[in-house]
Amino acid sequence: MHTVLRIRTNNRTSFVNITRQVREEVRKSGVKSGLCVVYVPHTTAAVFINEGADPDVIKDIAYALEKLIPWTDKNYAHAEGNSAAHIRSSIIGNSRIVPIEDGELLLGTWEAIFLVEFDGPRERKVYIKIIGD
Repeated sequence: MHTVLRIRTNNRTSFVNITRQVREEVRKSGVKSGLCVVYVPHTTAAVFINEGADPDVIKDIAYALEKLIPWTDKNYAHAEGNSAAHIRSSIIGNSRIVPIEDGELLLGTWEAIFLVEFDGPRERKVYIKIIGD
């Protein structure tokens, strides 16, 4: 069994901290030792883990992605005009696995789980699958 979170994004690029919701699903599962899979079934969105305490880290990531993969480029071939969103999503990835011990996600002190929207605003699904005892 899995859980589906529905997350509404407000901008073309949005970083949404979903750590609280994922922790709640782990708690509700009752699993004490196992794995938590977080998966985004979209080709223009991603999920990653990084610092959640300082919002400037997210600003820096957004800035660097824009520099590396600009939204517009005359050489993009994809007809829908959202090639940058597809490229960014491909580089970051659409899933993460986090260990669970003693009923808690084994995240580092400053780590958080983020859904990243690259082609919004939209409603996105985030699948959470908890595997364990």
